[in-house]
Amino acid sequence: QVQLVESGGGLVQVGGSLRLSCAASEYTVSNYAMGWFRRTPGKEREFVATITRVGDSTYYAASVKGRFTMSRDNAKKTVYLQMNSLKAEDTDVYYCAAGRTYSTLERDYDYWGQGTQVTVSS
Repeated sequence: QVQLVESGGGLVQVGGSLRLSCAASEYTVSNYAMGWFRRTPGKEREFVATITRVGDSTYYAASVKGRFTMSRDNAKKTVYLQMNSLKAEDTDVYYCAAGRTYSTLERDYDYWGQGTQVTVSS
C-alpha cells in the first residue's frame, strides 16, 4: 500500500508559478509510474502529466504542455509538478497517483493522494 500526500497548492495570480509536491510513504514508489490529474467539482478527473518509474520520460496533456514540468526524486520518494504561466482555467484540485503503467488513463492508477487546491486568480 502506497500513501501519497500532495502539497504546494495555493492562490496565485494569472501568469504566476507554483510547484506541487507529492510525497510517498514507501520507497517502493520507485516501482510505479506516477501521474498528476486535476478535477473541477462536478467533473471527471482530467489527465495532466505522467512520468516513468525512473523519470526518463514524461508526457503532458496538450493544455499544459510547455508550461508544466513533471519530475521525480526516487531517493526522496517525491514527485513534483512545476507549473508556470498559470491561467485561470488551471484552477482545480490536483491529485497525484501511482500506477503500474505509464498512462494517461485514470483507471491505470492504483493509489491516489487526497488532492491539493490550486486557484489562479485574474
